[in-house]
Amino acid sequence: MILARVGYFLPTTLLLLSGTFAQTPQPGRPSAKPNTSEISPTSGFDGPAELPRVYVHSALAETPAPGKTWKIASGDDLKSAIDRAGCGDTIALQAGAEFVGKFALPNKSCDDNHWIIIRTDAPDSALPPEGSRISPCYAGVASLPGRPAFPCESTKKVMATLMAEKGGGPIMFAPGANHYRLGPGLEITRPEGTGINYVLVAKEEKDAAANHIILDRDWVHGTAQDETTRGFHLNGITYAAVVDSYFSDFHCTAGIGACIDSQAIAGGSGNVAMGTWKIVNNFLEAAAENIIFGGSAGTTTPTDIEIRHNHLFKPLTWMPGQPGFVGAINHDPTKCVRFNTPGFCPFIVKNLLEFKNAQRVLVEGNTLEHTWPGFSQHGAAVLFTAMSQGGATGNPNDTVADITFRYNRVSHAASGLVMGIIGVGNTTWSVPKFAGRFSIHDDIFDDLSPAYYNGDTTAVGLAFQMTQCPSCAPLQNITINHVTMLLQAPRKLMILGASEDTPIRNVIFTNNIVTVPSDSPVSGSGPKGPCAFKGRSAAERFGACIASLQFERNVLVGGNDAWPKGNFFPRDPKDVKFAKHHEGNGGDYRLSADSPQKHAGTDKKDVGADVDAVEKATANAE
Repeated sequence: MILARVGYFLPTTLLLLSGTFAQTPQPGRPSAKPNTSEISPTSGFDGPAELPRVYVHSALAETPAPGKTWKIASGDDLKSAIDRAGCGDTIALQAGAEFVGKFALPNKSCDDNHWIIIRTDAPDSALPPEGSRISPCYAGVASLPGRPAFPCESTKKVMATLMAEKGGGPIMFAPGANHYRLGPGLEITRPEGTGINYVLVAKEEKDAAANHIILDRDWVHGTAQDETTRGFHLNGITYAAVVDSYFSDFHCTAGIGACIDSQAIAGGSGNVAMGTWKIVNNFLEAAAENIIFGGSAGTTTPTDIEIRHNHLFKPLTWMPGQPGFVGAINHDPTKCVRFNTPGFCPFIVKNLLEFKNAQRVLVEGNTLEHTWPGFSQHGAAVLFTAMSQGGATGNPNDTVADITFRYNRVSHAASGLVMGIIGVGNTTWSVPKFAGRFSIHDDIFDDLSPAYYNGDTTAVGLAFQMTQCPSCAPLQNITINHVTMLLQAPRKLMILGASEDTPIRNVIFTNNIVTVPSDSPVSGSGPKGPCAFKGRSAAERFGACIASLQFERNVLVGGNDAWPKGNFFPRDPKDVKFAKHHEGNGGDYRLSADSPQKHAGTDKKDVGADVDAVEKATANAE
């Protein structure tokens, strides 16, 4: 039966870890205020998803450098200083100075008690305290057009600048490089007008992983119109952290560009060991994907990753037709005609967060804003899609599993969340290994709106998608619980894609508030996944596509179809009686005392996201 309960359905206390429990410091770890880099959540399980087993400890107290301090002034030879520095030393760069080159950080066989720190020589009192996010203000920049305002008491430049030469860098880790802390107070960037820069911080593409690498309170950025592909490339790096930093201006250009995908932070490809990563309390801006794991050839899968309290953002000035539009200069009138941006080509925009290859990932307390279609994707904000890509065979071990996505706020996009295990066309790339064990709960998605369709008329206005390729293992063990997802003009609740003889398995969809279309709310993904074209109603299509589904106590606003029993169908969002609906854009989505869905969940809680928990977790993310 379609309403059969899934065998692994866990007790509410395990399925819905509270925000307080999620932020409990590990035994023996120092306590700290919320959202600082010292706090690590616990391990264990959240519903079907295993949480990370290992967390990076990135506090300054845990990266001691008791040795000599090398004072490097403007004009001094930084490369020579890096070569001379020993384990436990600090390289203090003159505040306001610029050091140009590609700086290779060698393997010096350091240890946990002897790190090498490269930072500004400005005193700590001139910088944000540990656990607080830095901004371009500390590089003398009071504001960036189209970005959220940042507090700027002074525009005195206290950062030291590491400037790349043409092509790549300025920071490259040698194979085996270890125990480096970059920051606080570094501006890591590239020169303007020198063509593409492929990555600002990365490991050399050779054997032997780098390890114990921390970026702390740095501004890592490209330029307003040049192509800068990536900020920090985590491929071939283990035990790494990016904390309290600001990443901006990573983009590739449509039509005339030398690259296609751009990211603030990327990883998950290659044959060298990687994983145990911490990405906490950063501003992360990029055009294609703000964060991506996977997408290229390899054999490894990164594991044990936390992504918490970040602000993932794309400026609307990158969207054609918006006031103050910014793109790359274009001198060929035959290029980019369809975008109607004469003299410019837009940057290639795809999504905000994408996993193609990663396992045991905790995504918690983040704010994600602005994405739109118009290129090779359709403007979904978040994608968990195992996909083997690149080279002759892709990645035969490609896995997206044990993903916990909780207490996040996602806004201003064309669609919501896509999940799948996907084969890529008629190629020799291998079939992905596995996708499943997703726990998605207590998240708010709002302002999913035609304002972000950017001319797309296909897969937009979509809440959820679950698809799998005919030769893939089934997508399985997915819990979506207490999610509030508000679409301005909903076209589909869900697109489902699977063969009729290999259905998606074990899905729990409970206690959610979703705006849905009145007609055809569930649809199929195409001839290779035809299950959802079998049946006329939502209930019948669910039954044709999913083996073992629990679908109950959901508020399906505007629903007018044959649904599984045990759900609510208010005609209008106002009938839900939110504290403040605000047209589904920036509202207060707590339920009023007289809401029919107050305490109406399967767990006797309010239907929809726990707004208090979301607000607590995201309080300092923006």
